[in-house]
Amino acid sequence: MVGGGHRPSVQTMWKAPLTADGLRPVAERVRVLAGLGCGILRFSTPDMHQAELLGALAPMVDIPLVADVHFDWRIALRCMDFPIAKIRVNPGNLGEPWKLREVAAKAADKGVPIRIGVNAGSLPADLKDEPDRANAIVAAAEREVAALDALGFANVIVSMKASGVEETIRANRLFAERFDIPLHIGVTEAGPLVQGCVRSAIAIHTLLAEGIGDTIRVSLSDEPENEVIAGTEIVALGTGRRESADIVSCPRCGRAGFDTHAFVERWRDRIYSIRRPITVAVMGCVVNGPGEARHADIGITGAGDKIIIFRKGEIVRTCTPETADTVFGEELARL
Repeated sequence: MVGGGHRPSVQTMWKAPLTADGLRPVAERVRVLAGLGCGILRFSTPDMHQAELLGALAPMVDIPLVADVHFDWRIALRCMDFPIAKIRVNPGNLGEPWKLREVAAKAADKGVPIRIGVNAGSLPADLKDEPDRANAIVAAAEREVAALDALGFANVIVSMKASGVEETIRANRLFAERFDIPLHIGVTEAGPLVQGCVRSAIAIHTLLAEGIGDTIRVSLSDEPENEVIAGTEIVALGTGRRESADIVSCPRCGRAGFDTHAFVERWRDRIYSIRRPITVAVMGCVVNGPGEARHADIGITGAGDKIIIFRKGEIVRTCTPETADTVFGEELARL
């Protein structure tokens, strides 16, 4: 469910073309993404071949899939022959008005929403030199909404993205003041992992805290798993509604007796796939162990040849480094 007060969904986008012999591994990875909190997954469909492959993938997964279509309205029409949850299209780049009319008619018949996507880098020619790019982005989105509205099609989601944080925030604020239409929010081309997470967190959290935004994407030059983890964390903090596990881990220092980096890397996906708001602490030494992480539902630390598992600050198990993963897994399963 999108809009209407439902918790904002976290999206990501598949990073490579689909291949006929690679659908099963893709489906397996999609299930991992869903476990991490991905609610909607978008695929680029630049040609009919990719549309057919996406259609073949759709029944193999439970997560809603979105077809990202540009220019060729026939690709959008074909995608809707499959169980595709949404079509992302810019009505203005489909060409003749009758092409949009065909797409809207089939979407209405199939009950498929259309996402209108406007990016600062691909504005209509008459808006490219507009000095206020936030206003230009909103104006472009208004045109696209009007084009579908004229066809009686209202099952619409709008996204307005820029690579600048302030432009993204302002554009979405302006649109939200004028329309009661669900918004997909995010900073486009946000950059590599650290830079992209910072930019996205500032923009998305600001908007979510104001009640703006129904789906989000953290657009990183990185793996989709990291987009989902970052997005899930931003939604939890921006809405105050955490629905999955939280990892608290120290950064490691010279007194570390436990390799927090390696442990978090091994356990990250499993912990974040727990769909309950528990806190897991991974601490590097006894100084930052049970005491500082007293609030954690479960935690692990160690020194020398002894590993400690604790709950709410109280030690519940000790073990060797060699058996740490097994013992931690046993205690985690008891929560």
